[in-house]
Amino acid sequence: MLIEISVLLGFGCLSGVTTVLFGFGGGFITVPVVYAFALAEPGQALGAMHVAVATSTAVMVVNAGSATLGQLRSGRLRRDYLWPLIAFIGLGAVLGSFAATAADESVLRWLFVAYLALTIADSVVRKGFVSRREDTRPRPLGGLTTTAGGAGIGAVASFLGVGGSVLTVPLLRRKGLPMADAAALANPLSLPVAVIGTAVYAFAATGTASGATHLGYVDLVAAGALLCGSLPTIAVIRRMVGRIPDRVHAIAYLGLLAAALIAIVVR
Repeated sequence: MLIEISVLLGFGCLSGVTTVLFGFGGGFITVPVVYAFALAEPGQALGAMHVAVATSTAVMVVNAGSATLGQLRSGRLRRDYLWPLIAFIGLGAVLGSFAATAADESVLRWLFVAYLALTIADSVVRKGFVSRREDTRPRPLGGLTTTAGGAGIGAVASFLGVGGSVLTVPLLRRKGLPMADAAALANPLSLPVAVIGTAVYAFAATGTASGATHLGYVDLVAAGALLCGSLPTIAVIRRMVGRIPDRVHAIAYLGLLAAALIAIVVR
């Protein structure tokens, strides 16, 4: 147990870094590591991938909320990109969360893999993500992107427990925003997914939860350890936002997605 807590603390620190720099809220870090520990837990009555996704959404509520407050003070949050997109993301999150509780474990796992692989490929092949001209002017979101796109982001993100930053960051990036601003906006846009997903998962498995260490599918011990590592890290790392060169920031984002993809496939 001591080793497990130590590992979770370390990954919690890493999730804090990714929350601030990439807007992940921790999803791509927490899902693979919690999945690995859930598989190894003896007598686990709940599906390992469901536990990983549920715990990830719970961690994201706190991580994304904390990062959002810091970015609000820094002035990086632009209302025209938040509203009404955030409302449609929340609507899609309701549908995605309920669908995920009924999904087969293997389906959930391989959809997570496919989601990562397609996002990496699209960001590398399509122009506008890795490289951004300095004189690029941000463009507004269209009506279809806000409504149907927002609902789709919420549904996919809550189904997989990843917050939606992997969709919102590339979207905002292609609208001409600097990487630092796109990542900052990803945190508040992840909040409805995290809150709704956590609420659904907390009550979805009340009849089969594994004792006092779980709230529904949410592993309370793992979530607590991850947050103990992430919250202090968020407070430190948010002072670095804006100092990283834009191209380096974008390439690092894709590199982290690739690392998460390898981790879940190997496991």
